[in-house]
Amino acid sequence: MKFWDIAPLEQPFTTSAPAQLQDGIATGVLGQDGGDKTLISRLASEIADKQHGEVDSLLISHNGKLLFESYYLRGRIDLPHPQSSATKTYTSLAIGRAIQLGYLSLADLDKPVLSFLQGLDQTKFVAGIDNITLHQAMTMRSGLTFSADKIRQYGSQPGRYFGIKRLQAFFEDSEAVTKQSQTFNYQGPNPDIVMQVLDAVVPGSAQDFIKQQLFGKLGIVNYDWRTEQDGVPTAGAFASLTSRDMLKLGSLVLNNGNWQGEQLIPAAFISQATAGHVELSDEQVQNFYAGASLSNSAYGYFFWQTAMQVADKQYRSISAQGGGGITILLVAELDLLVVVTGHARQAYLQMIAEKVLPAFVP
Repeated sequence: MKFWDIAPLEQPFTTSAPAQLQDGIATGVLGQDGGDKTLISRLASEIADKQHGEVDSLLISHNGKLLFESYYLRGRIDLPHPQSSATKTYTSLAIGRAIQLGYLSLADLDKPVLSFLQGLDQTKFVAGIDNITLHQAMTMRSGLTFSADKIRQYGSQPGRYFGIKRLQAFFEDSEAVTKQSQTFNYQGPNPDIVMQVLDAVVPGSAQDFIKQQLFGKLGIVNYDWRTEQDGVPTAGAFASLTSRDMLKLGSLVLNNGNWQGEQLIPAAFISQATAGHVELSDEQVQNFYAGASLSNSAYGYFFWQTAMQVADKQYRSISAQGGGGITILLVAELDLLVVVTGHARQAYLQMIAEKVLPAFVP
């Protein structure tokens, strides 16, 4: 069933004592195991009344236990939800898994991406392509620059521009890559480069690697991730996951790459991926971090960071973000993990800062 074919729920489903489903997620009771039940119940009522846009689900985990689970509109516990650009974050985690297994190293993050890629005609590249590293691609600073006509051309001819052929076109059609051009530019070519590197270095395919070595290790089997014509997963969007499986990925990050005692991703990579490598202006984050309680935004390896103000204290948050309000947000200081899905052009960080964090601060 396609997401847009799902009929909206007539009544929301909310529980402050989520069921233990033997899916690797520990559960507890809101209010008893942490959190202010009154505040969260009030938020759930507001969501049901559409005071916060088209929210499909809200899940809250605290101290390692899922304490609140709710579904609205097109949200379902067992149906994968489109992830939009949060897919980029999962691409980053797949790189981390490849490092854990020895197919890449932390040092490789600072090597030119061309050192990993095959099947490219470098004689046709514009100047500076050999200066693009994985670190720069994952922080949206590859330096690739295209005209609006070229962007439309790539989108209108997917049968021509896919996989390594797309990278060949990127590297030929871009303006020259310089230190001046290698600034933050949120665009699809960056994750495309990263996924092609993953596909080049892991045994078999990137698709199988993600299925077996990342998602499979977390028990994530009910998902979809669109592939290109060459079988390589799209890196910038078009994955679909259940809200509970989003929670698992957030827990993996919150626990520094460890899942139920097994180190799936190096803690050093998680630290580097979630660091604020690029400080962002208000203009750069207006579609993601608009709100009176939000400040000091930054960007890591396809992860967003922002400070959230509650009373007179700020809390550092890390998040995966996708269009439609897709959010996996972590506040390590509070051992808090929040998952939101939705299907309207809206970001939910201000809602989380204003409505969720106060229920869990000391």
